[in-house]
Amino acid sequence: MNAKHAYFAPSHWRLAAVAVAFTTSSVMADTSLTILHTNDFHSRVEPVSKYDSGCSAEDNAEGKCFGGYARMVTAVAEARKRNPDALLVDGGDQFQGSLFYTYYKGAVAAEIMNNLQYDGMTVGNHEFDDGPEVLRGFMDAVSFPVLMSNADVSQEPKLANKLMKSTVIEKAGQQIGLIGLTPQNTSELASPGKNISFSDPVEAVKGEVAALTEAGVKIIVVLSHSGYNTDLRVAEEVEGVDVIVGGHSNTLLSNTNERAKGPYPTMVGDTAVVQAYAYGKYLGELSVEFDDDGKLTKATGEPILIDGSVEENAEIISRISELAKPLDEIRNKVVAQAADVIEGNRDVCRAEECSMGNLVADAMLARVADQGVSVALANSGGLRASIDAGEITMGEVLTVLPFQNTLSTFQISGAGLMAALENGVSQVEEGAGRFPQVAGMKFTWDPNKSPEEGRIVEAMVMQGGDWTAIDEAAMYGVVTNNYVRTGGDGFKMFDTDGQNAYDYGPSLEDVVAEYLAENGPYKPYTDGRIVSMPAQ
Repeated sequence: MNAKHAYFAPSHWRLAAVAVAFTTSSVMADTSLTILHTNDFHSRVEPVSKYDSGCSAEDNAEGKCFGGYARMVTAVAEARKRNPDALLVDGGDQFQGSLFYTYYKGAVAAEIMNNLQYDGMTVGNHEFDDGPEVLRGFMDAVSFPVLMSNADVSQEPKLANKLMKSTVIEKAGQQIGLIGLTPQNTSELASPGKNISFSDPVEAVKGEVAALTEAGVKIIVVLSHSGYNTDLRVAEEVEGVDVIVGGHSNTLLSNTNERAKGPYPTMVGDTAVVQAYAYGKYLGELSVEFDDDGKLTKATGEPILIDGSVEENAEIISRISELAKPLDEIRNKVVAQAADVIEGNRDVCRAEECSMGNLVADAMLARVADQGVSVALANSGGLRASIDAGEITMGEVLTVLPFQNTLSTFQISGAGLMAALENGVSQVEEGAGRFPQVAGMKFTWDPNKSPEEGRIVEAMVMQGGDWTAIDEAAMYGVVTNNYVRTGGDGFKMFDTDGQNAYDYGPSLEDVVAEYLAENGPYKPYTDGRIVSMPAQ
């Protein structure tokens, strides 16, 4: 087998977030495989609340918290008792989301994954947040392969000949082919640099399936950080894929949870598609069976909720406390009070006006209003959690805004502003992070129209105390974050058409924390600044 396509893992490698157990006998030739899987952990080393933000020690003691490294260790250990010979994989985005990443970069993620003995993962877009160098450091630190098939890294010295497209895990006499996928638009979502080009996931997977099949591999699992909808398309259009372990869209699949987006697994022909929400709240557990020819004959399972009933590992709690010491002074500082929950759930903020979006956009605009800026636009992908009522710590603010963005100001024409709004509502159906939260502006959009073909029905800006229709020929002062201003999340018009840009303003998290303090106790609200026409 070509080394480009295969890597034979040492037999001592075990699993953790995906467990694969094989049983064969002379009586029954079928192969049974149990897959334990995680995705979108986002540096949630400590337990999280029901809002996906930090959870207090008191609430954790009362069993009100979810996930966390210490509980995941227990959950995986219990799963291994059921399936001692297990394989572990992850659907990407271990990076970014808490001070543990901000302070340690990929080092803590590597330690956790090595401890859990993962057997492989795919690259998520957030693995590129600090460029190829940090990803390479993480890859050098872990004891398992990191995969990405739909990208050419040959011109990136830090990843060339290191980041594989696929691999083969040999376990209990069986060979399992693993293929990695990352979002095709990663260059818009993160900072991979100019030396990496991304390609269509379908064609990439087809190529790797062909290579693995030619090498005699019968069981193929795709580790995909491409989102549920893309996973369904890959399953539909590519023959030979048995299981797709997904990520990126933070999709909960379940047969019992009423909030699930689909069944677990979602079957597309003979391919089983699974995903287990995010933030370590669930451990996916999929059982599949194959006949002697490697054809999938059965797929059953259900994600395991990692709630307060799962005991925290005492040794891991001690280790987390040690890692947290440098962070505590920053994150434990109380900066404000909230009168009610500030809604930052991605399912809400990536489709409609949300109170967290209003808070962030209002805070940005208030900070620079005296500079001739009249419009604020925040990408919903930059909002990573809600904040519950009561005391607000700096740690909670940083959980919502973990990317260390700065305020950016610039001028752009009304035509450019309209193009930005069209981009913002172009991928709502996919749950994309480009959905715009705004201040000093309001708009109405029509989901019944095709993306980029006039979805924005009306857009107005506040001028002189009155709402006025955007004049495409006029120039407007805008504030956003430096990621969006430089073209992130598809807002390329800000980069190409923006004028007099200044990307080095104060940090966004500090701006929001100070705004909360000045307006406390903060009362979250929505006021109809974003309106969606009824779907037909």
